[in-house]
Amino acid sequence: MRIDWTTFVLEIVNFLALVWILKRFLYKPVLDALAQRRAGIERTLAEAKNTEAQARALELQYEGRLADWDKEKEAARAQFEGKMTAERARQMQALAKTLAEERERSAALAAHRQEESRREMEGRALAQARRFTAGLLSRLAGPELETRLVDLFIEDFSILSEDKLAGLRAAIQAHETRASVASAFPLSEAQRKRTEEILATRLGMAIPVDFGEDGKLLAGLRVSVGPWQLNMSLADELGFFAAASNHAD
Repeated sequence: MRIDWTTFVLEIVNFLALVWILKRFLYKPVLDALAQRRAGIERTLAEAKNTEAQARALELQYEGRLADWDKEKEAARAQFEGKMTAERARQMQALAKTLAEERERSAALAAHRQEESRREMEGRALAQARRFTAGLLSRLAGPELETRLVDLFIEDFSILSEDKLAGLRAAIQAHETRASVASAFPLSEAQRKRTEEILATRLGMAIPVDFGEDGKLLAGLRVSVGPWQLNMSLADELGFFAAASNHAD
């Protein structure tokens, strides 16, 4: 087989021309297009990385904001719980104060009611005692008891203080008065004589004495000399007892 060198050379020339044509009109645009495509891809990747970085920064910022918000929320919750605790303590203190005041009012009211009940019971007891004493003394009243009361009057007058006797003497001299002796029952002559003698002896002067009867005295004497009066009777003692019990009420 013989090689046609002319054809071979032409083929090589054609091939080189083809290569040149392809390189000039096809390969270079393709390379430029590939380069542009690569640059676009790299630009896109750079933008994507930038976007990713921005997204990461935003994510970190968001996470930081979330952390700050959690802290603020915890601080607000702690502050709210503190205020609620303080308010609860204040309310409990106010409630305790109110309850203490209510207990004091209840105790005072109970004590007042108890005191009123005690006074009422004492009043009833004193009233019963007055009625019992009045009934008993009324039954005991008689000439025998009056004799004893006359003796008590003479005993008491015999030990009357000098100050009272001086006032009595001054009242007699100023008013030139007489002595009045009232008794529940008629006095015997001896009792009248003893009464006149003790008055004259203690006063140091003779003084006229008027004797009379007053059944309201129940038993005993009521001696009056001017403004001065000595009571030694059941009626007067009952009156003193009733006045003392009323004052106690």
